[in-house]
Amino acid sequence: MLNGRDPRIDFFRGLALIFIFWDHVPHNPLGQITLRNFGFSDAAEVFVFLAGYASVLAYSKVLQREGYWMACLKILRRAWVLYVVHIFLLAMLMGIVFFANSKVETRDLVQEMGLTHFITNPQQALTDELLLRFKPNLMDPLPLYIVLLLGLPLALPVLVRKPLAVVAVSLTVYLLAPRLGWNLAAIADGVWYFNPVTWQFLFVLGGAAAIHASQPRVPDTRPLRRQPLFLGAATYALLAGIITLSWRWPEVHDAVMPAALSNLLYPISKTDLSPVRLLHFLALAYVTAKLLPDRAWTQNWLAQQSCRMGRFSLEVFCLGVLLAPLADMLNAQVNDAWPMQIASALLGLVLMAGLAAWLELNKRLNQPQAQRTTTVK
Repeated sequence: MLNGRDPRIDFFRGLALIFIFWDHVPHNPLGQITLRNFGFSDAAEVFVFLAGYASVLAYSKVLQREGYWMACLKILRRAWVLYVVHIFLLAMLMGIVFFANSKVETRDLVQEMGLTHFITNPQQALTDELLLRFKPNLMDPLPLYIVLLLGLPLALPVLVRKPLAVVAVSLTVYLLAPRLGWNLAAIADGVWYFNPVTWQFLFVLGGAAAIHASQPRVPDTRPLRRQPLFLGAATYALLAGIITLSWRWPEVHDAVMPAALSNLLYPISKTDLSPVRLLHFLALAYVTAKLLPDRAWTQNWLAQQSCRMGRFSLEVFCLGVLLAPLADMLNAQVNDAWPMQIASALLGLVLMAGLAAWLELNKRLNQPQAQRTTTVK
């Protein structure tokens, strides 16, 4: 633990940030080893679930220690910080994309990044940006997080006392939203790519998991092979991985996939967090928690780098968003040659890890000397 933090949460947040960056660089070979290639879910589910886990873990303590209104104030303050970061990040991203587009002659990066609205109607685009309606590519996660945080004060007092009741209400909303067309408006009569009305369920599940983890419970001492829930989750995760891998060979997939199963699975909506995506992530999370029940494995050097990035997830995420179009530009300069693709992906990872290390060092230097010596590293 670091100052009361669970290093496993930080590790997987950091890993999700790496996967998000690699997934955002087109044709990146290292993007072939990210989560989305081995199941129905991807790093977005990890990001949202752990955001709910960390938020409820932090603000439930504020609720108990300082009361409801102070918890609300701190939640709203955090949402405001995220909003300001989003606005500045979008401005910086547009500048980087325009620069990258001037260096790439074979593609229109402005169009690919969804910035055409700003070119054709800049005044309306600026208004839409402030209203979180204009979200170019790579810019969807932060607005989703902002909206989910804004809803947390409504759920937090009940969640800490009766988590199952909140989960039940959240599940009902999740199931109704796609059928009733509930979503937030975006530009050009569109809707949010990450529908907050459905993704809130995963956020709530993360919060409920935090409450559950903080309560005493009797551990299940049976071997994993004798735990039906573990076996079911592992089987589902394995089958999802096999089906996902079969997408690389459409002819094979279509030949072996039963029509009834295809009708049940497809389409797999990311916007509305399709149930098969949700179940895959939950199965994967449960299996991972069972296979890695302790924290000792987070103490090795590589794991510590990911943990550090997870501790500064907002800053590292923003850097990853800005690095993705730059990496794409570098790759395009050499016709997407694979050595450059790998080099740019690894360079981005090093820069993200370097930023986290610098932020941690800066934070440590700002601490009083006595506190520095007692901080668990």
